Amino acid sequence: MTELIEIRKIIPPSFKQENLGERILCYRPMKHGMPHLGIEQKGSKVIAHNYGHGGSGWTLGPGSAKYVNSLLIDSPLGNELSNKSTPIAIIGAGLVGLFTAYDLTKRGYSNIAIYAEKLDSLASHNAGGLLAPVSMDNDHAMQAIIDQIGIDAYRFYDDVARDKNSDFKQGARLVPSYFNSREDSGLEAYVGKVMNPAKEVMLDFGNGMTRKMVVYDDGIFMNTALLMSELHDFVNAHHINIVVGKINAFDELKEKFIFNCSGLGAVELAKDTALVPVQGHLIMLKNQVPENMNYMILVYFGEGKTEANQKVKRSFYIFPKHLPDSAPQDIGVIGGTFIEGGSPDKPNLKEYDSIIDEANAFFGIK
Repeated sequence: MTELIEIRKIIPPSFKQENLGERILCYRPMKHGMPHLGIEQKGSKVIAHNYGHGGSGWTLGPGSAKYVNSLLIDSPLGNELSNKSTPIAIIGAGLVGLFTAYDLTKRGYSNIAIYAEKLDSLASHNAGGLLAPVSMDNDHAMQAIIDQIGIDAYRFYDDVARDKNSDFKQGARLVPSYFNSREDSGLEAYVGKVMNPAKEVMLDFGNGMTRKMVVYDDGIFMNTALLMSELHDFVNAHHINIVVGKINAFDELKEKFIFNCSGLGAVELAKDTALVPVQGHLIMLKNQVPENMNYMILVYFGEGKTEANQKVKRSFYIFPKHLPDSAPQDIGVIGGTFIEGGSPDKPNLKEYDSIIDEANAFFGIK
């Protein structure tokens, strides 16, 4: 007997000109092999590296901070950290640096300084917010570590979504997350541990277009701009000093223990030639119906070439991203692109038109 597939009705957003807001270009730091999650001694300094997460910074951030922090604290190189007042430096005030400060503070460390070139309009603020390990280049042998880091991060956001973390009020919530297949989601390693199995459904957009997809009903949307604001509130409340300015060498810092969360800055700071920028395009939506935006979709389209003749991996995604202090109806973000080695001198602006065309095509909007 054939099992009936559930039909879910989704009212498509509008992608007319008056419904399109800011166009955002961002650069994700991706390290070939896997993110750099390790410790080393360089002269008198002990450095814990935590960077290179590609498009999965938010997906892995809390778990990555917990993993690297434990790596150093439990290492013979970290013996002095048994004293919770030992001075600690963090380079970078993106999500990885702020989660590193958060985790260290929750462990009782009280003498932390963050050094950052800038604090605003970072890729961490602009990121879409779907919890799924994407835009990475992991060695198969390291995948188990990445999976566990992701599971730990999921637990963190799940606590926030269920109001079990008093430090974060509304930065994450559970929403259905739709993919073409379970493999595309990257979430199967989480099933049975922190997530329920995906199921097949038929999406009906009410205009004659239907699409068969898989859904994880306990997917997590991370309101990235709001989480950055709440992380800064935590840092300020715990009197963690933030020093604005570029750090060119580890020896510039007086602290012996340094967490290098510098993202793309690690190309120069750590002389890491395996770290590359991955250019991404996304468009904020406006004048939408908020109650119709309670879902996430990610669909991959394959590879192509940009107008600058760069290889691009194109996808269509839509998330209910909402910026702090914006009107309730200004909700949603669409994307996106993954252009390895993309740079500001080659912005590939025609990709924005492709995103809009793909959004209309996906929903069957004429």
